[in-house]
Amino acid sequence: MSWWGKLVGGAFGFMLGGPLGALLGIALGHNFDKGLKALPDDSGFASGDRERVQTAFFTATFAVMGRVAKADGRVSPEEIRLAETVMDEMSLDAPRRKAAINLFNQGKLPDFDLDGVIEQFRRECHGRSTLLQMFVEIQLQAAFADGEMDRAEDQLLLDICRRLGISELDYRRLVRMVQAERAFRSGAGAGGGSSRQQQRPRSNAPTLDEAYEVLGVPRSASDAEVKRAYRRLLSQHHPDKLVSKGLPEEMMKIATQKTHEIRQAYERIKETRGM
Repeated sequence: MSWWGKLVGGAFGFMLGGPLGALLGIALGHNFDKGLKALPDDSGFASGDRERVQTAFFTATFAVMGRVAKADGRVSPEEIRLAETVMDEMSLDAPRRKAAINLFNQGKLPDFDLDGVIEQFRRECHGRSTLLQMFVEIQLQAAFADGEMDRAEDQLLLDICRRLGISELDYRRLVRMVQAERAFRSGAGAGGGSSRQQQRPRSNAPTLDEAYEVLGVPRSASDAEVKRAYRRLLSQHHPDKLVSKGLPEEMMKIATQKTHEIRQAYERIKETRGM
C-alpha cells in the first residue's frame, strides 16, 4: 500500500512529527503528534521507512515551493500555475491535490518554519543525494515558472542547498541544467543541427549549447565523457530507482520527463558529433 493509502487508512505508525508532521497535519485537518524516529543507518529502507520518506518528500516539496514563490514578496500567477502543473503531472486525485494546495499556501505564510522543515527533510532523506537533488530541481522549476529567477529566489534556494549539503558549484550546475531542460521541454522536437549552431534554428528550438548544459558537460568534452555523463544522469533520474529511495510514486512522471529530456539532449549531441 502506498504512503497515501496508509495515511488515509489510519496506519500512522510511519508518520512524521516535527515541522513536517505539523504541516501535513494542518494540510489534512488532523492532529499528528507522533515523535520523530531516526531512520536506520543503512543503504536500504524497510517498507515503512520508505513510505515515511515519501511522506516527507511530498510535504516538503509543496510547502517549500510556496516559500520559494513568495521569496520575491509576491506569488505570481505563473508560479501558481507551475504548482498546479506539478500537481497535474503527478495525476493527484482530489484529496491529494487539496493537501498539496494547503501545503503550498502554508509555505507562503510569514511564520513558515523553513529552517526546521529543511533540517528535518534532510534527516528524513538520510543524505541520499539523488533525492535531495530531485527536490532542488523541482524547486528550481518553480523559481523559473515566470520565465526567470530573481535574486531573492536565487539566494533562498542557494541557502536551502547549503542546508541540504549541496555545494554552490553543484547548485549553479543544477540551475543551468534546469534552464536548459526548460528549452527542451518547450521545443525539443526541433531536431538536430550543425556543430557550429549557436542560435536557435527556430524560435522555440533548444540550442546545442543547451543540450550540453542538460548533460552538464562542456563542448570540449570527449565522446567518452559525454557518454559517461549521459549514463550517470539516466541512472540518477531513473524513476524506479528514485521511488526505491523514497520519491513518492506520484512523482514518477516528473522523473520520467527528466529522463526523456536527458535522452533528447544526448541524441542532439550524438547527431552533431556523428557518434
